[in-house]
Amino acid sequence: MEHRLNPNLISSPRSAIREFAKLAAATPGCISLTLGEPDFPTPEPVCRAAKASLDAGRTHYIPNNGDPALCRDIAAFEERTHGLHYGPDEVVVTVGATEGLFTALCGILEPGDEVIVPVPAFVLYQCIIGLCGGKFVPLDTCRTGFQITEAMLARTVTEKTKAIVLNSPNNPTGCVLNRESLAAVAKFARERDLFVICDEVYRQLVYTEDCPQFSTLYPELKDRVIVIQSYSKPYAMTGWRVGYLLADQPVKSQLEKLHQYDVVSTVSFLQEACRVALDQDPGPMVETYRRRRDYALTRLKQMGMAVTKPEGAFYIFPSIEPYGLSSADFCTRMIQEAGVAVTPGFCFGGEGHIRISYCCADEVLEEGLNRLERFLQRLK
Repeated sequence: MEHRLNPNLISSPRSAIREFAKLAAATPGCISLTLGEPDFPTPEPVCRAAKASLDAGRTHYIPNNGDPALCRDIAAFEERTHGLHYGPDEVVVTVGATEGLFTALCGILEPGDEVIVPVPAFVLYQCIIGLCGGKFVPLDTCRTGFQITEAMLARTVTEKTKAIVLNSPNNPTGCVLNRESLAAVAKFARERDLFVICDEVYRQLVYTEDCPQFSTLYPELKDRVIVIQSYSKPYAMTGWRVGYLLADQPVKSQLEKLHQYDVVSTVSFLQEACRVALDQDPGPMVETYRRRRDYALTRLKQMGMAVTKPEGAFYIFPSIEPYGLSSADFCTRMIQEAGVAVTPGFCFGGEGHIRISYCCADEVLEEGLNRLERFLQRLK
């Protein structure tokens, strides 16, 4: 009966990122620098709050969009921290950023609608767009320092374009979109009535004073902006699977129906813990990531690799073009011959690059880069 399944599902690939992580795990002694998994524990106050909720018997249904107190706290947090003006009735607490992205894209797309995604980009966008019957339209930024230009958009936007997805700081490059990039997007969003989906899951993990965000810079476009956030990255809560979506009330009132029919609500006894998480300071984690970023950047440059300095997240995306291998072949051989795993750039629409995750222990990062260096020497 497989032939009777949704063809959009059948044509969707499995995550190549996970496949390379599995290959690394199956290789004895291999060091993995593949997944974006913070090596910090979830803050203890957050864990205590979840335990207290369980002890108090908070294990029953809650409102579909999340506990009202949590929605109020999220709205206040975003206004206080990021200058975003959303009321509690414009918040949907989601099952991670992933469900938020599904809800946003499924809610806006009709069959044949096009969604522009600057690449390199996380593979999830392409898969969700395809499952929703839309068309994924990559906007290659590899030759522009991972920035967007008005000319690039002019060549890409069509009558079928429905939305543009922005992820800044970016996975896999760690780059932050500059004000000129955001202004170009604003121009077309305004003139063509386009939605802008702002995936801001790394917004709190930045190493620069100037990290402009579309959602903050263009409040007059709030009616077409959908913000996606997650607890996973800034609070080391990847396994908790909680995030949230922010949207202008008329849009949110429709998107919440998808959320209701898909998951009903997020887990009841995590609501208080998520309120506590908003009071945690990710600063110490950021400083650790900054130090690891600086170390990885220095080492890669010493190896002669061309690389753009990341300004956020915990990834670095050097070029491997001089070595004459596809990114898949490069990464497969490096696992087999050097015992270190990274993610090939093709997974992100960035062929000719590899993604190195530095959210790991210092000694693991050091040894992984040592093995990478020895592998490059053998290739030469």
